[in-house]
Amino acid sequence: MTEDRAQRFMIGDVEVVRVVEWEAPFAPARELIPGVGPEVWRENREVLVPDHWEPESDRAVAAVQTWVLRSAGRTVLVDTGIGHGRERPSNPLFHQRHGVGLPKRLEQAGVRVEDVDLVVNTHIHGDHVGWNTHDVDGTWTPTFPNATYLLPAADDRHFGPEGAYGGPVRPDDRLMYEDSIAPVHRCGQAVLWDGEHRVDEHLTLESAPGHTPGSSVLRVASRGERAAFVGDLLHNPVQIPHPECSSRLCLDPASAAASRRRVLERAADRGELVIPAHFGGSGIAEVRRRGEALAFAPWTP
Repeated sequence: MTEDRAQRFMIGDVEVVRVVEWEAPFAPARELIPGVGPEVWRENREVLVPDHWEPESDRAVAAVQTWVLRSAGRTVLVDTGIGHGRERPSNPLFHQRHGVGLPKRLEQAGVRVEDVDLVVNTHIHGDHVGWNTHDVDGTWTPTFPNATYLLPAADDRHFGPEGAYGGPVRPDDRLMYEDSIAPVHRCGQAVLWDGEHRVDEHLTLESAPGHTPGSSVLRVASRGERAAFVGDLLHNPVQIPHPECSSRLCLDPASAAASRRRVLERAADRGELVIPAHFGGSGIAEVRRRGEALAFAPWTP
């Protein structure tokens, strides 16, 4: 596990602060992304080790992190991590987790919970919405009292009462909705969106379905510089040259692959930085075209 840290950089006029909650070898590489064979990991060893692959155990390395964006006078969080004290019985990494929480890490990075104006959940999964709420005297309460929470409508329909209590949703996902999403609705802080949603002059949300029905990308464009916070569209850099390969965590692998190719090709053509939710190292990738294929570029410092 990494030490507490935050890194800062600018995308035009948008300041970005990365706050890491957790980083470690996560899952067997070919269980996580079944379509990528062992030769791909070996051929890309120089790029993948140590931040994305641990060859000794053949496990993919992953991070859980929150990105803080200061844009157009507002403080925006992109995803909120795992949370504390959650009942996630099928996932030992997330079940009843405790330690240094996101509010403390944000404070160390100069961000108070009261100062957060917007929370963007790129999709509704337990490691992206966990700090939406915290426990106050036995009641799950929004962690960011002054924030609007932007939630993908398709995910809210899928994981919420309309779909969860009769649809193909895991017990952990029902618990997640009840402790991390429903309280935000009850407090009137949730805003649902679909398709495309303009956040401000620099930030735009767009749907990129497949990993979940409402998976989304937050695009940043400012003073000629561009980036895309792509959530779980990518779990590991090996998917850049192989966008057809979805992770085992994708609910609709074919749709996820189509979204992944579209977003990566646009990033290559427009010079967008690609910022996935779970990349270790710098957390950032650059994509280039190599003929008809896509390829890694040197990692952004």
